Amino acid sequence: MELKNLTTFIQAAELGSFTGAARALGYSQSTVSFQIRQLEEELQTQLFERINHTVALTENGRHILAIAHEMLRLRQEMEAGNGTMQPIRGHVRIAMADSLCVRLLDRTFVTFRSNYPGITLKVVTGDTTEMFRLLNHNEVDLVFTLDNHIYDRAYVTAGEKKIGMHFVAPAAWDLAARQSLSVRELLEAPFLLTEKGMSYRRLLEERLAALSLEVTPVLELGNVELLCRLVAQGAGISFLPDYATNPYVREGKIRRLCVTDFEIEVWEQLLYHRDKWVTPQMQAVIESCLRNLQ
Repeated sequence: MELKNLTTFIQAAELGSFTGAARALGYSQSTVSFQIRQLEEELQTQLFERINHTVALTENGRHILAIAHEMLRLRQEMEAGNGTMQPIRGHVRIAMADSLCVRLLDRTFVTFRSNYPGITLKVVTGDTTEMFRLLNHNEVDLVFTLDNHIYDRAYVTAGEKKIGMHFVAPAAWDLAARQSLSVRELLEAPFLLTEKGMSYRRLLEERLAALSLEVTPVLELGNVELLCRLVAQGAGISFLPDYATNPYVREGKIRRLCVTDFEIEVWEQLLYHRDKWVTPQMQAVIESCLRNLQ
């Protein structure tokens, strides 16, 4: 069995297209078709359903795809073990909300580049629906979400962590010292929020809508660090993850509010599609992300 045929099979499965696989690998479409047919004949099973110029994995194809991933991973380990492993090179695409970029990249990207100079990254921003559309069409390799807990058999969760969320206010705000507040009381204050439709902003609005309430912010932007600074300066209140507000809380510039009638569960998750071949460069990015999220 030729490993190049397995690589072609994986590319065709990920892209859902022989044409796309040919483009990605620098082959002609006829070469891809021949390699897939050769693999099917060798394994004596049909790997793809071919209907109206589209291709989709059969059940046997899905099973063999997992084995193909493992075979290529073992090959990489063997190359590393005998000293023939080449420096990791390649391109990795990761989708996330704009407001999460600082969380994932700040203070770590320079180190990552030093460790993996051959890897290039592309960050694509969007809301959760758009990110998973991109993932399903193999237009990104990884998705980093801060949203409700996502579980779907179509995806592999590389890492996840439950994140604390609080309404926050300037330390000098007249209600900040109260032991308990209702969400209705908060809505009379000016709100500074992240982009509409994005992760926890969407969850906030959905929860408010369930209570027949809504919020109209005086400012919307994707930079969470700037939102924290503005809250600390007294510009208004916000709803932000604890990891972002921790430094300001420790310095006494911001207070977390105890809102008794309002709770949202938010999870940080790093996911990829189950049919995705985890390349060495993708594995390096996953490991770097997980270290940063600890």
